[in-house]
Amino acid sequence: MYMKYRDLQIQTQREAPNNARTEGFAVLVRAGYLTRENVPTQLGEYALKHLRSISTSPSFLSRLFLKTIGNEQDTFFPISTGTTEVALCPQCNYTEMEEFAQFQKKPLPQEKELPLEKVLTPDCPTIEALAGYLSIPKEKTAKALMYTRVSDGKFVFVVIRGDMQLSEAKLKANVGNVRAATLEEIQRSGAAAGYASPIGLKDALIVVDNLIPQSQNLVAGANETGNHLKNTNYGRDYSSEIVADLVQVEEGNPCLNCGRRLVILATMPLASGREYDFDAILLALAQSHHDEKGLTIPHPAAALDVYLMHVPGKELDTRAKAEELYTTLLSSGISVLFDDRDERAGVKFNDADLIGCPVRVTVGEKGLKEGMVELKPRKEKENQLVVIDKILEEIKSVLK
Repeated sequence: MYMKYRDLQIQTQREAPNNARTEGFAVLVRAGYLTRENVPTQLGEYALKHLRSISTSPSFLSRLFLKTIGNEQDTFFPISTGTTEVALCPQCNYTEMEEFAQFQKKPLPQEKELPLEKVLTPDCPTIEALAGYLSIPKEKTAKALMYTRVSDGKFVFVVIRGDMQLSEAKLKANVGNVRAATLEEIQRSGAAAGYASPIGLKDALIVVDNLIPQSQNLVAGANETGNHLKNTNYGRDYSSEIVADLVQVEEGNPCLNCGRRLVILATMPLASGREYDFDAILLALAQSHHDEKGLTIPHPAAALDVYLMHVPGKELDTRAKAEELYTTLLSSGISVLFDDRDERAGVKFNDADLIGCPVRVTVGEKGLKEGMVELKPRKEKENQLVVIDKILEEIKSVLK
């Protein structure tokens, strides 16, 4: 495919956009891959097409030189602006989206089941208020959450321990899509908002976290405003249709596999199975592979391997020689961006660094007089003069 600078209408920029949330986005805009509105340009579309073309390899992601985390199904790129929270174990590398992550739950010491006792609890509609009023830890309470299943209107009553938070994603995985129950639906079931428990409910699907059957003598609602029940016990006082892991992981919870404290990271999803988000992958590449001058994306992730440019001469037609070299490289399977502009050398050098092809080849009059061209790997400081007949061999060596 013929890739010439002027045909692609590349517009590089010297300043980063004001709306840049990440360095990767900023350099992609400056290098002309994206607009400031985050729309791929012709060059950006080609880069995305290139990523798709190499994604057929099973080792695709490992060839991009990205520091990723993941599991058998999902791959994530840690980035502070990411919108997907992931739980990670630094010891065994257990990785899962926060909303689905599991952890080692620690039951309270087992107790003898005590008789139910109704107690007056005025103005205690929350776990915090209840625990404070009764001077008990939150883990000795049962938290009630009430939903309605969208598919059939079934009232869903959820019980988790009072010191934990529900993961709605886990709940939906067990019962289907739900919405918050209305006050009328709550009252129809026999519950009382703020003072609810699963005891004595009518026509309700009761779902409990798997820690509840291991927790004795919890304080739960009495289904009467202003009253709670002490010493509620699963199995004796109520049962459920579903017992499952329902709670949200938190930073510092022990890893399900090894017990090490989990950390929560902001990430950007790159892949789920063999389904790739190529826009996210391009951003991750730019975030990982850049310096103060521009992109440094390595082969084979780079959209184009060679930035070919000519420096206009006074005696020799450097552009004609560059065109000849361009054709030679293309016919040898080397992807090339040919800077065919009649611009000053400094402008071209700056744009070459910004766009970041792994190799820059410069055809200049001084070198041509000696049958040579200049080769410079993007990440190296020094240039080298190479005999024109050997340039293809040298490029392939650099790209290994």
